Amino acid sequence: MTPGFSNLTVTGYRRLKGLAIDLSPFNVLIGANGVGKSSLLDIFDLLAASAAGNLQATISDLGGMASLLTADGKTNAINLALRMDQEGAAPLDYKLRLLSEMVGYVISNELLAQHSDDPTFVPVKYIDAVGPRVRYYDAGSFVEPNWDYKSQETALSQVPRTHRKAEGVRRLLDDISEVYHSLDVSARAPVRTPQTISPAQVPGTNGADLVSCLYTIRETSHERFEAIEDALRAAFPAFERLDFPPVAAGRLTLAWTETGFARQFYANELSEGILRFLWLATLLQSPGLPKITLIDEPGVSLHPEMLRLLADLMREASERTQLIVATHSDRFIRFLEPKELIVCDLDETGGMIAHRADALNLNAWLKDYTLDQLWNKGILGGRS
Repeated sequence: MTPGFSNLTVTGYRRLKGLAIDLSPFNVLIGANGVGKSSLLDIFDLLAASAAGNLQATISDLGGMASLLTADGKTNAINLALRMDQEGAAPLDYKLRLLSEMVGYVISNELLAQHSDDPTFVPVKYIDAVGPRVRYYDAGSFVEPNWDYKSQETALSQVPRTHRKAEGVRRLLDDISEVYHSLDVSARAPVRTPQTISPAQVPGTNGADLVSCLYTIRETSHERFEAIEDALRAAFPAFERLDFPPVAAGRLTLAWTETGFARQFYANELSEGILRFLWLATLLQSPGLPKITLIDEPGVSLHPEMLRLLADLMREASERTQLIVATHSDRFIRFLEPKELIVCDLDETGGMIAHRADALNLNAWLKDYTLDQLWNKGILGGRS
């Protein structure tokens, strides 16, 4: 069972006035600029910070509650709700309400509970916090914090580690990745320069650990390294192999061997498309791939054939991580299945709405058109 969540509900956050969205292992959000796709990724960033005990600092870094609330003058709270399915057990629901107060916020409600449609099932509350009253459920009874409890941080972030259900949800949220935005491939970008070698489980959001991560994969998981090189050969038929020659004490660079050339190419000589595809392929094969991985605009600089390969790599990776990807590239969605696509649009009030493409009756359309053609024709919606 792929880790992650099956449903997300958000109210009061920027354009997410009243959004409810079902989630699967592989989710690609498409919509016009400004509909709120990035806000949805930001929500997961916020939830990760809340689980790590960094909610107050993160809200401050984002400009405070006033900058996060929906700008309609009618909202004074952000409500977040997540559902996590469990194999062989009733799902867990986590709810968090942040109420604007003065120049800050208060956590007015927080609940982690297990529910079921089975009328014989007795609901269980693992966290029940209302205002200053905080209770944790463990071993058949509720306990209240007897430590220096931080009221500006969530109860989930401060749950005793022996409370297995709540701690499992906390760890899942804490393992959400930072958003992987389009890689900087400018002349002096970290991905183009020699890198200090150290054990690295992911290539870094800016590619600063790409060489270390590739080296680690090659030395510890040769099958994954071969999968990366196979993807490169499929995308670039002249590619032969990757090497990591030393350039100074403790520093390696990336060397690319290609058929028909007498010497290797180094990272500073490679094209934008090669570097971005290599970075994404490495991320998706990384041993430290987070349980929930957020990627924004993965198709920048990539040829359509590479987009097809990228969709396959993401599909395979979604067996190990829940992928949430935002794009406005019709070229990318050509290679997706309807069940993988979430179309984002604006309602009459300017709030984001979303629906899964497989909820539409597309069978007849797909006999003659591809998903990107249906998008361009406006059949899928999301053209605001």
